[in-house]
Amino acid sequence: MSTSLDSGPLPQAPATALRQRLAELRGPSTAPHPLDARALAALAANPGCKRRALLDGAGVDKAALARALGSPATFGQSQFAFMRGNAFEARVKADGGTELLRLLGVADPHRAHVPDLTAAGPEGRAARTALALREATGAGAWTLLDHPMLALEVAGSPAYLEPDAVVVHPDGRWTVVEIKSFPMVDSSADPSKVGAAARQAAVYVLALERVAALTKDASVDHSVLLVCPKDFSNLPTASAVDVRKQLSVTRRQLARLTRVEEIASALPDGVSFDVESCSSAQLASAVESVPSAYAPECLSACELAFHCRERARSAGAVESLGRAVRGELGGLTAVGEVLSAARGESGDPADPTVSALRRAQRLRAEALGAGALGAGALGAQAPGTAAREDAVAGRGTA
Repeated sequence: MSTSLDSGPLPQAPATALRQRLAELRGPSTAPHPLDARALAALAANPGCKRRALLDGAGVDKAALARALGSPATFGQSQFAFMRGNAFEARVKADGGTELLRLLGVADPHRAHVPDLTAAGPEGRAARTALALREATGAGAWTLLDHPMLALEVAGSPAYLEPDAVVVHPDGRWTVVEIKSFPMVDSSADPSKVGAAARQAAVYVLALERVAALTKDASVDHSVLLVCPKDFSNLPTASAVDVRKQLSVTRRQLARLTRVEEIASALPDGVSFDVESCSSAQLASAVESVPSAYAPECLSACELAFHCRERARSAGAVESLGRAVRGELGGLTAVGEVLSAARGESGDPADPTVSALRRAQRLRAEALGAGALGAGALGAQAPGTAAREDAVAGRGTA
């Protein structure tokens, strides 16, 4: 991804050859699945996974692909939660967003501008949003952009993102607004949910920075406004969340992603992820042709995680035990190799990893041996103990 803020506007659509190749991968008659900020945040958290980078770049519906492979994803927002979230967002934005603007400290919300961002297609909406941002910054007045469209290049492919809202301050600052339906009790919320919202908002901030770099007197606020229900009610409350850390991580991780054309060019001829025309065996073969980087964290972020976990376990890959374990084991990539090295059957004794494994094996054997010895000693002492108790009680035998 190009993260240079002086690199000009988002490049035009990829070359015709790449577009054709990506269309062939997902199926010529299949519309590309949109790549949203939540997916980008998950992709940035695992930049080494070429499988996800390619599937997301090609617009493949990973949920449908997982179902076709027999390993459907079990995470996602329930219908009830989805409806509750939509109802809460509608309340926050009612009457031209006056309640939302009050949460930002606007003295007279009714005087704020709410421009129409309607345009044809995501590219048109992104261009209309960029124009509205420039006009609002030049006007020097409070402006609320409801569901603007932002563009970002990811691994050589354009991604279009739609935050809940962006507010332009009179001084030219742009603030991302994230509206969530989880409660904020006593001015605090679930840290894991706040963290997920911060990572998602950081993607929006990153996309806004590209537009701000080309807009005079504009700047992007690195504190986003998180709006949630107050104390289990339906009344909105807000808190500023600093996303500088998440922004730095996201920028670095997205920059590490291999470009989609490089991954696609390495695939064998005839590979397709078309769920409609390919059998489950063909889809499985196509998925396996793209390297993955499975970790247990994928289970909460990727639709293909259960399929990848099954393959990692069947191959005995240490990745299935977690990234921390994988990092500690160095060049040992299979569970069988690890056990063999621990037993002294293979591996270089001078290797610190092998040495640590063998020491751990010795300590385990000693602990198990001591436990068995202790149990045996306890059993051997029992008769003698009973005899001494009998002698004290005057019941000894001649």
